[in-house]
Amino acid sequence: MNQRYMLDTNVVSHIMQGRDAALLAHLTKIPVGQAVMSSVTLAELEYGLHRKGQPVRLRNALTQVLLRMDVLPWDEDVATCYGEFCASLEAQGINLSDFDMMIAAHAVALDATLVSRDKAFAQVPTGVNQRLRLEVW
Repeated sequence: MNQRYMLDTNVVSHIMQGRDAALLAHLTKIPVGQAVMSSVTLAELEYGLHRKGQPVRLRNALTQVLLRMDVLPWDEDVATCYGEFCASLEAQGINLSDFDMMIAAHAVALDATLVSRDKAFAQVPTGVNQRLRLEVW
């Protein structure tokens, strides 16, 4: 199976804005179907759009992203991984926001590389059980 990349909310937001040429160029190098997002990311994006009064440009941008990227469900297997992953990080004194933990656990459960620009993930040591793979695009 090909490597999958789970794009965090901040990365998808940058894609929607369309002003980061380097990010867009990087994304075009990823084969179709290998860049995905968590349903948690979609929830965060929808919340942001509603808070901003659903600007037409951003709604259209999200629609375009959704045409090209699968949204993967947060299911029972992911929930099980979340419990274990969070407990492991917490035991090391690492606490991320609930959504960050959910998205990271989703990437771990699917053996995907999490793509994020969120500095909070710098707290997660490389190789926490060698489970979370992180890239910054």
